[in-house]
Amino acid sequence: MHSKTAILANGEKPTHPLPLSMLKNVERIICCDGAISFLEEQNIFPHIIIGDCDSISSSQKEKYKSIIQKDDNQDYSDLQKALKYCIVKGYQEVAILGASGLREDHFLANIGILMDYADKLSLKMVTNYGIFTPIKKTTTFESFSGQQISVFSFSSETEITYHGLKYPVFKQKFKTLWDGSLNEAMGETFTIEITDGGKVIVFGAFLDLKFKI
Repeated sequence: MHSKTAILANGEKPTHPLPLSMLKNVERIICCDGAISFLEEQNIFPHIIIGDCDSISSSQKEKYKSIIQKDDNQDYSDLQKALKYCIVKGYQEVAILGASGLREDHFLANIGILMDYADKLSLKMVTNYGIFTPIKKTTTFESFSGQQISVFSFSSETEITYHGLKYPVFKQKFKTLWDGSLNEAMGETFTIEITDGGKVIVFGAFLDLKFKI
């Protein structure tokens, strides 16, 4: 999936070449509140800034007033507000950047949000270490030999089978979140087969500069 839209959250700054490249090549960037400071460092102008604006300076509020969409609703995080904006605008292919690091509780919450919105948008979360991809059906991934892979199931009723990973799994139901972690790709592709209606997130780690946007 080549994402046309990037959401930049206000977590760990992107430093790996892949997320940095994405920021410079996507059609539009939706910036979550205080993440605008990082975009300024990169000389990148966002499409829109969304959030309660509690992390934006007075000068930034004035500079970007034409593209700020202020939302004080505390029932949703700035990331959720950005995802809802994508749904309203019809932006289907979305990469989430800057959503990990710093506050681990925020990161765990963002993983849950990623899964919740997977049936509404085509999503992936790109960190400085790899890519989280939520899936709800059998999916084949591009990879490389030796790529570190983890599979996290959010339903204990989902049957999961691996094809192309070093440690085999056949029609197994994961009872805990860590049951499918720490595996390895054997070649250029691997497939995660799941029963319909499953809720699974697949993580693929970067290896040096071997990556695909």
